[in-house]
Amino acid sequence: MENEFKNKRILVTGGTGSIGSAIVKKLLDYNPRQIRVYSRDETKQFELEHDLNAGAKLRFLVGDIRDKERLNMAMENIDIVFHAAALKHVISCENNPFEAVKTNVQGTQNVIDCAFANKVDKVIGISTDKATDPTNVMGCTKLLAEKIMLASYFYKGMHKTKFCFVRFGNVLGSRGSVVPLFLKQIHNGGPVTVTDRNMTRFFMTIQDAVSLVLKATALMQDREIFILKMPVVKIIDLAKALVALDKEEKSEEVKIKIIGKKNGERMHEKLLTMEEAESALETKEMFIIIPGEKLELHQSKKIYLDTKAVGAKEYNSESQKKLSVKEIKTMLKRMESEN
Repeated sequence: MENEFKNKRILVTGGTGSIGSAIVKKLLDYNPRQIRVYSRDETKQFELEHDLNAGAKLRFLVGDIRDKERLNMAMENIDIVFHAAALKHVISCENNPFEAVKTNVQGTQNVIDCAFANKVDKVIGISTDKATDPTNVMGCTKLLAEKIMLASYFYKGMHKTKFCFVRFGNVLGSRGSVVPLFLKQIHNGGPVTVTDRNMTRFFMTIQDAVSLVLKATALMQDREIFILKMPVVKIIDLAKALVALDKEEKSEEVKIKIIGKKNGERMHEKLLTMEEAESALETKEMFIIIPGEKLELHQSKKIYLDTKAVGAKEYNSESQKKLSVKEIKTMLKRMESEN
């Protein structure tokens, strides 16, 4: 890790978002030459700049990944790109589908083109479990983002740029996460609205997500998708854990209300499909989906250490062991202490 980022020029698209800003903060520990934070929101940039107080090492650039000319300027002399910019709210993407296409698909193509044009070494894309066997617009656009970035290999010619994606589930406390909504509802006295009492989701802390992203950067060879093995919770148990933590401070107990599934939602999420598992490797903490020809090369040269073949098995939130309410409370407390 020390050598991976030391003295490197790094661009983070969506760098003021929950994941993007956490990546920026962690990268500062590795003594990069410069980090460029590229995002649309000048207010968030102002707040992050004052929060980090990192001086000349940080550059804040207002811009949209839809704007290829501006993005190309931002990527000049860059060594590594973390592509975290996206439209990620399921309902918003359902109601504004082509806006999702413009950002998640066309914006990703702009990242690819600019990376080639500026001879970037590595591009790491941030994806989601919604992209696995997608059932909504957001998931479809993120799957297409994965596909077009990894398929750039077939027309890259002499370009040296390598691409990979990191795929994970819900991130506790991130913007768009259900946790801030539940906390707001609890603060207002309830009820906490849960869509279905049997709904399950993968969850991880922001720190765990960032750790995976940086580890993938060090491990990547080209065209992989890295998937963290994540805890699974029932959404109703997450709500119960948050209510229980609140009750430790107050005497009144907040009610939980079942409101039914929203448009585009599904009961359970997947991080790895059966088909993807056929060309995937497994470590203690993650899956690595690699191209078929690289799987054969790995078997002969052991490119990735301490791995085994996954076999034909799907990795989904329905079949995995669920955290108890007590375990969820512990995870929430750890998240709060880390922040």
